[in-house]
Amino acid sequence: MAGKVNFSKLACISGHNIGVAELDNPTSLNALTLDMLKQLKMMLEEWEKDNDIVCVFLHGAGEKAFCAGGDVRTMYQMMLASSHQQQKTQDNTAKDFLTEYFTVEYSCDYLIHRYSKPLIVWGNGIIMGGGIGLYVGASHRITTPSSRMAMPEISIGLYPDVGATWFLNRLPSGIGLFLGLTGSPINASDALDLKLTDHVLLPDQKQQALDELQGHQWGVGEDSYAMVTKLLSSLDEVAIPHHPTSQLIPYFDQIQQSCVGEDLADISRQIDEIDGTGRWIEQAKTTLKEGSPITATICFRLLTQYRLLSLEECFRLELTLSVRSGMLGEFQEGVRARLIDKCGQPDWIFKTIESVDQGVISELFTPLWSEADHPLAKLGAEQS
Repeated sequence: MAGKVNFSKLACISGHNIGVAELDNPTSLNALTLDMLKQLKMMLEEWEKDNDIVCVFLHGAGEKAFCAGGDVRTMYQMMLASSHQQQKTQDNTAKDFLTEYFTVEYSCDYLIHRYSKPLIVWGNGIIMGGGIGLYVGASHRITTPSSRMAMPEISIGLYPDVGATWFLNRLPSGIGLFLGLTGSPINASDALDLKLTDHVLLPDQKQQALDELQGHQWGVGEDSYAMVTKLLSSLDEVAIPHHPTSQLIPYFDQIQQSCVGEDLADISRQIDEIDGTGRWIEQAKTTLKEGSPITATICFRLLTQYRLLSLEECFRLELTLSVRSGMLGEFQEGVRARLIDKCGQPDWIFKTIESVDQGVISELFTPLWSEADHPLAKLGAEQS
């Protein structure tokens, strides 16, 4: 998959610069290749050390998407090649690629969560999967009225990753579990109510926001985060008449009630019994029914048993889960059915949630590395 990240600087009247990063893979809705993630991480680290850079602005090329997720097509090709090989050295190809890809991706996501300068993400259009990973940890998150956010991994046999163990667990009770189990998209109004975004602006306000950032007299000792918040908040009012009608919020109480329980099969049935005939809630029910039972079971564990993990611990756990999921075969089958052959009928390993072998799930959670040898062992070291 072709793709790159374009970098530029915008000069401010104070003599400083704004670092601008543009995800440039529009034919694939700005899906993240390994090279793109490496480029972005390297430049973010460089800009963080550069005293002339006062803030960073991250956006996507084109009008359809900020970022639709990771490069799962390349992952599929790697998994497929390994599954066709018998020799052990060749079998490690997919594992090595998945380890490198997810290590770089989660390191980049973590860097954004802990960035020491204002980092503004312009989340226009589709923000899904790996796109949310780049988006959710930013200090200033912007959506537009057309934005759609989702963690749709249940449809391809992966699971909500990119730090979802941390951020879904911080949503109101039951909401994160519902979003993970159903892959349901939320719009800008829902994202604002759930505090998954900070501002809703119109697409044509993008340049105005950049102009005002450039026109600010950035000063030493200034609370730059508060300044950016004030600047962006001054633009919010224009978009209010254009906010979309909430999709999730009308079902908020029912969702919370349905996602209470110690048995995933019971919760699945309770979600199916939510009273409503709107397209959004009906699609949520259908996606859960047709999605991977393994994904649903992983998600249930993450959202019930790992609530107290630190952000660093969440990423370390997810790296093991992601690599093991890639080697299991469920993820490969989901991508094949949904994105490669597009038959829409994946042959899941287990056909129902009730039939999932919990031993298989426990194996997915079993560490691949010792604590010292973990590829993400150094996450958080700068805070210790």
